[in-house]
Amino acid sequence: MAIVSDDTVKYLSQVKKPNDEHWTHVYEIGERVPVSGIYRCIHCNDEITSNKGDEFPPQNKTQHPDQTKSVLWQLVVLTQTKD
Repeated sequence: MAIVSDDTVKYLSQVKKPNDEHWTHVYEIGERVPVSGIYRCIHCNDEITSNKGDEFPPQNKTQHPDQTKSVLWQLVVLTQTKD
């Protein structure tokens, strides 16, 4: 889970009902990152930061102990960046 401090929480805003599929779509290893942000593997809960246009990375055995489940990334925090 992404963590913020009392001093940095003021920089966050919550989307009540996002209509953007970036929040619900699950991305596979090697797919292009659609928006910069923090992504979480839906199976092992590891989090990564990824930049728009990069490829989603794989995880090794240490990071993803259950090799029977795919590494699948889902957006949890969207970062606002200048294109």
